[in-house]
Amino acid sequence: MASKKRAGNLSAINRLKNDYKRIKSDPIPLIHAEPDPQNLLVWHYCVIGPPDTAYEGGYFHGKLQFPSDFPFKPPSILMLTPNGRFKINQRLCLSISDFHPDTWNPAWSAGTILTGLLSFMVEEATTYGSIETPNAVRQRLARDSGTENLRNEKFCELFPDLVNEINAKLEKRRAQAKPVQKVEKGPETSSATNARTNLRAVNNQQSDNGLSNMAIFAMITLLVLSVSAILYGES
Repeated sequence: MASKKRAGNLSAINRLKNDYKRIKSDPIPLIHAEPDPQNLLVWHYCVIGPPDTAYEGGYFHGKLQFPSDFPFKPPSILMLTPNGRFKINQRLCLSISDFHPDTWNPAWSAGTILTGLLSFMVEEATTYGSIETPNAVRQRLARDSGTENLRNEKFCELFPDLVNEINAKLEKRRAQAKPVQKVEKGPETSSATNARTNLRAVNNQQSDNGLSNMAIFAMITLLVLSVSAILYGES
């Protein structure tokens, strides 16, 4: 029995190695996948939210758990990143998962499974493990998915290129955020300038009027003294 299990594991691992080589030589758009070094029957994947969907730009991490007799039996499929479409860390009921061994085709590869998962994700069909949420929630979760995945050690270990991509996007997002505006004294408006000019003119006028009044007072004083001198002279 043990020898059969080892033979089954070896057969499954050899098949998965071929699937992995195929994915690396002919990458599937929006799909990334890496086997767990500690257990080659467990694959971690990251599907990128397609454009023009509520998941656009999101990074959705999950895992495939292959049976020892793969490809004759299908894997279980789980999603780990909150996404608004599937429950997290729960097996999903899909025609390509272990819920439906009767519909499974041994010719299907790991790439086929992930392509089918992404296709089902952007649809609205319900199944065991799916949830219904507004698009606004899904968009928010897609926006936050990068930060969420950076908290996952396995994700960071297996997808360093995606980690760098996410960090670059987060840095760009921070740079584009509006800085706190410093209040500075702006240029003086024309109305303020006119008011200042008018005030200066009034002050000048008052100054000129003060000088005129002093001159008149001096003239009156001289006139009085002259009249007094004449009067005293006649007397």
